[in-house]
Formats: sequence, C-alpha cells, structure tokens
Amino acid sequence: MTEPVTPAAMEGQGRYNRSSQVQAAGLSPAVPMLECAARDVPLPSGRQPIVIADYGSSQGQNSLTPVGAAIDVLRERAGRGRTISVVHVDLPQNDFTVLFEMLCSDPQSYLKRDAAVFASAVGRSFYEQVLPSETVTLGWSSWSVQWLSQAPGVIPDHVQAALSRDAEAKNAFHRQAAEDWRQFLVARGRELCEGGRLVVLMMVVDEHGEFGYRALLEAMYASLLKMVESGFLSDEELRRMVIPTVARSREEFLAPFGATGSFARLRIEEAEVFLGEDHIWADFLRDGDRRSFGGRWAAFARASVFPTLAKALKSDGDTGRPEAFMTRLETMTATQLVKHPEPMSIPLARIRLGKQG
Repeated sequence: MTEPVTPAAMEGQGRYNRSSQVQAAGLSPAVPMLECAARDVPLPSGRQPIVIADYGSSQGQNSLTPVGAAIDVLRERAGRGRTISVVHVDLPQNDFTVLFEMLCSDPQSYLKRDAAVFASAVGRSFYEQVLPSETVTLGWSSWSVQWLSQAPGVIPDHVQAALSRDAEAKNAFHRQAAEDWRQFLVARGRELCEGGRLVVLMMVVDEHGEFGYRALLEAMYASLLKMVESGFLSDEELRRMVIPTVARSREEFLAPFGATGSFARLRIEEAEVFLGEDHIWADFLRDGDRRSFGGRWAAFARASVFPTLAKALKSDGDTGRPEAFMTRLETMTATQLVKHPEPMSIPLARIRLGKQG
C-alpha cells in the first residue's frame, strides 16, 4: 500500500451542480444547525466584516441555501449595511467559473438579495490553513471532509475501500482519514475567531458500520469489470482506479476530542448521526420509472466520482477518451440499476463546533 493515487477530481461545465440533488437533499437537517450557530456566534467588533467560510464549495449550487440562511440570521443581528464576506474554498482544479456565474445569475443567489454581501474564492486544499488566523466568524462544510487529501494506495478488489475485503487497504484509508480530519480541525481552529462556530455535514457509517450506496457502488464496479472484459479498460487502469473517500464512524470523528471534548481549541457543541432522505427512491415509488431511477443515480455517480476514476486512464494522446469512459460507465451503471431498483442508505452526520476563548 505504498503507491499514491491522484486525489479527487470534478467534471466542469456545471455538471456537478446539475446532478447533485442527493447532496442538496442531505443538507436539510444541517441548515437549522448552521442557523443556530449564526445566532450564537459573537460578531466582530467595530466595522470589521463578518466572514463566512464555505469549505468544499464545489461549483456552488449546494452552498446557496445554507449560506443564504446564515446570512439572513446574521443580517438580522448585525443590521443593514454591515459587510458580510463569503469565501468559497475548494481545490485549485475546481470549476470556479461556474461558481461565480451561478452566484451572479441564479435567482436564489445570496448576492441577489443583499448588496452588502461580497463573494470570493480560495483555490487550495482545506486540509491546510487557507485563511488568515482569527478572521472567520462562521464556517460551513458539507459533503466534503469524507474526501481524502490523497488516496494512500490502491484497492485490489474494488474502487471503494468500504466494500473491499482487503484489510490492509481498508486500514490504510482509515489511517489517512484520521490524519486528514485532525488536519482539517487544526486549520479551522486557527482560522476561526474567538467564539467562532463551524458546522460540518459529512458522510459516515451507520450503526452497523455500513457505508451506504451499496447497490450503486456494486453496479459501478460490475460495469468497470465488464469494460475490462470488453477491452475498453486495461487491468492496470482498473487497478489504479480509486474513490478516495472514507465514511467515518461516530467514534472516529469524535476521536480527536478525547475525554475532554476539546481539540485545537474547538469544542463539540452538538453531533448527530442520521440517515439522509433518498428522494430518488421516493420518486420511483411514486412513478415506477426504472429508467429515471437508474439514470439519476448514475448521473449522481458521474458528477461525484467518475472524473476521479478517469484520472487513472493511460495518457495516450486521445483527449476524448476520459469523456467516452465516463459516458460509457454512466450508461452501464444506469443499466445495472434499472434491473433491480432498491433504496440507498445515506448515513450522514451533522456536527457543530465552537472555538474556545
């Protein structure tokens, strides 16, 4: 388990925004927690701006509702005209063009509602400090910290460590997840103002240790094996394909805080594990449309993880091959899911942290 694998990638041109309904649905239980944090957080003194940091913004669509809700609460407290700065943070290869176009044009954009709110972005990994110390009033991160800073190696029998039977691979991924989580907390502990709040929504395992999305992941891997059989993929390409995500258990995400409940000057104020709603399954029960069911889950997978898998393809000068790979994998995964529709388990956790004085 010594061979590093390229970390996550995201397909541009707004595809993630168009296919992230699963993530959008999962936000609902966490937004009230963010609103509560916005009510409790101390506001900067004088004319200093109120700073909201959105850690892991992607292309921005799923930031509109939570960030807008936080702004509404803060505006009520701070009054009209008080400057609020929103900083969206993601990896340098993120499609920030789509993010800013959406902020300028979407009717639900917080920029449309408040002239004293200003948006900016930072293209760096949030596993390091990305903003000046003691400047962030309120932090928000959703569907992001399950992504590792790097994949610690290959997975010999799958693309997702949670479904692997290889103990060495699983242990390596969980060690990386533990280190990344600590680094994330340390960086946020530096950036938050005294008394600042941070709300995190993350993928976790359920009480039985189940990662969730099993039917989708099995359909995806079965499709990849068929692509090898047909000669579209090589054995080496499949071997290098890894989804660098880990869903932590409650014990794992609480571990840094120890018996005192404090780490990096952050204290847990609230933490809850819950199951996100599977709206795709609910729609299938209502309309019985198998093709829509399979297509929507396959589109979710394409937007979320296919670009990362595509980075394992050999560079042979064929610039159209990654697109062909993702399109073929999307079609084959949808076909697999159409055969036996079943609900997806979506285990999530919402966590509110406060910085101690």
